[in-house]
Amino acid sequence: MAARLKEYYVSTVAPAMMKKFGYKSVMQIPKLDKVVINVGAGEARENSKVIDAIMNDLALITGQKPIVCRAKKSVANFKLREGMPIGVKVTLRSDKMYEFVDRLFNVAFPRVRDFRGINGNSFDGRGNYSTGIKEQLIFPEIEYDKIDKVRGMDINFITTAKTDEEAKELLTLMGAPFVK
Repeated sequence: MAARLKEYYVSTVAPAMMKKFGYKSVMQIPKLDKVVINVGAGEARENSKVIDAIMNDLALITGQKPIVCRAKKSVANFKLREGMPIGVKVTLRSDKMYEFVDRLFNVAFPRVRDFRGINGNSFDGRGNYSTGIKEQLIFPEIEYDKIDKVRGMDINFITTAKTDEEAKELLTLMGAPFVK
């Protein structure tokens, strides 16, 4: 699966990008650098089992072991102390990244109820794109009976593109279902 998307990038995406933006060298063509999946867990301060459940879900979805994110500062209003676990993240690169992107665009997003496409305005100005998912159930690896709570996640696509226009074209050619 990942090889298919990588091959598609080399055979179709790269030449189309080169033609549209007039790159002189193939090294100028933007590519997907990494994908970061993050799940924030504010309820983890009361219940330590929450982090384990999130880690299991993310490991199933991505095929890679996630890491725990801890609080950098203490915040009294949030009843948060420095070093407390507050989230989980996974950074995907190379084959696992392409496999995840392929499954996200072609399997998971179509399973969202009333899905019309992802917002095309969520670029950061430097060619990176971020989107959110409201529930982890859209991934076929997650069994409905085995989860304790429906949780969302943030997905960040980090590219080597210099502008948002280049990044949007790259993601569109890779199959990102942007709203028309």
